[in-house]
Amino acid sequence: MGFWIFCLVMCLLIPAVMIGIGWLFRYRPPKTINGLYGYRTARSMKNQQTWRFAHETCGLLWLRIGLVLLPVSIAAMLPSLGRGTDTVGLWCVGVVLVQTALLVSSIFPVERALKRTFDDYGRKR
Repeated sequence: MGFWIFCLVMCLLIPAVMIGIGWLFRYRPPKTINGLYGYRTARSMKNQQTWRFAHETCGLLWLRIGLVLLPVSIAAMLPSLGRGTDTVGLWCVGVVLVQTALLVSSIFPVERALKRTFDDYGRKR
């Protein structure tokens, strides 16, 4: 049971980080374009306007995904309750892989929104 609880907590880290960073990007994004912190792609770093838009868009998306993933991750771990450590561990890895895929794939809608809203030079359409 202790290992299952540990795995459950580990499975809740990605949704929690998405909620936290999503809120941060949405409401307190990095003020200036920088190379250390933020949603950093070539398109988002064109100018300050694209930088701000990318953070608002990514922040909202991560907030929504994180809030959905939190209860879904708990529900996804329930079938492994009471099983052996190998089963619980594999189940946890599966949940984390799905979460990671959603996290990484969130880049595509943000980039699509940037492309729809701004031209190749970062000017608003």
